[in-house]
Amino acid sequence: MSSELPQDIKKVDEELNQQLLRDFTGEKTGFVQVGPQKWFFPSKFATEWSNYYNLKVRSDDVWVVTFPRSGTTWTQELVWLIANGLDYNTARRIPLVERFPFLEFNTFVHEETKAEFLAENAHDSMRQAMIERICEPGYKVLDAMASPRFIKTHLPFSLLPPDLLETGCKVIYVARNPKDVAVSFYHLNRLIRTQGYQGDFKKYWNYFEKNLHPWTPYWTHVIEGWERRSHPNLLFLFYEDMNKDLPATIQKVAAFLEKHLTDEEVEFLSNYLDITNFRRNSAVNFDLLKDVGMLIEGEQAFIRKGQTGSWIEEFTPELQERADKWIEDNIKKTDLRFPTEKIAIPM
Repeated sequence: MSSELPQDIKKVDEELNQQLLRDFTGEKTGFVQVGPQKWFFPSKFATEWSNYYNLKVRSDDVWVVTFPRSGTTWTQELVWLIANGLDYNTARRIPLVERFPFLEFNTFVHEETKAEFLAENAHDSMRQAMIERICEPGYKVLDAMASPRFIKTHLPFSLLPPDLLETGCKVIYVARNPKDVAVSFYHLNRLIRTQGYQGDFKKYWNYFEKNLHPWTPYWTHVIEGWERRSHPNLLFLFYEDMNKDLPATIQKVAAFLEKHLTDEEVEFLSNYLDITNFRRNSAVNFDLLKDVGMLIEGEQAFIRKGQTGSWIEEFTPELQERADKWIEDNIKKTDLRFPTEKIAIPM
């Protein structure tokens, strides 16, 4: 299965663009839609996408590919530790964002927003240097990294290097039911200033459902991963299964990465990754962004609840009915089924 190079990138309608800019204050120029699927991204993607698509993949790379807020950070730390001989000392000492670079993060840092961060930290040259490092294009960071590289991306397969699965590298794709995804992503968009979302959840869901939010369309993204699940170099996981039985997930990932773990090692790693402990782990909690003022005070933390079904806290009955109809309409077109009773739609 091969990817196709996107042939067209179009700006969204100007009236809609202005509305989006009012609601997502981290972007300053506007938004674009990419290719026939109309993948939605901020303006910088128009000049950067080819750098992601043409990234030279190495045979010993390990990639974690997800739609945002699908257990990405949790999976990254799990994968990195298994692949690196359970080196907890290094994992605690070096932030995950440095051990496991985020390929396209620079696309989401508008130059004007970056200038604001630099100006606010003008008194501290070390913080300014940190901002420059955080905002450096992921493809440049990765080109300079020694192997084996660990790569995080939220890009769909159709925008990733077309030879990704054919080089011999390992790719882990994680999917999570869309209602939990949307609630978690809503809070992240309120937390991080590169997004700077100002509205309520109802308006946010409207954008999400209509594919007017970065990395959407959600369903196309997940289905592209699902369709590749039988490839020997891809491991497809459901967040709900990880949450239900983390030790089993650890063993599955270890087998995929051709590593052996003892029962004692699995138990220790499970405890290390337990959400209560994980939430307190500064190496995975984006403390670097907090230190330089890129996170908004008073919002929920980057690592939130780690639960399945917490979407109920944001969805009104009316919105839940609307979301369930949207899910049913989309999921019946595929054999993809989430391992949650609320999402499973009979054939």
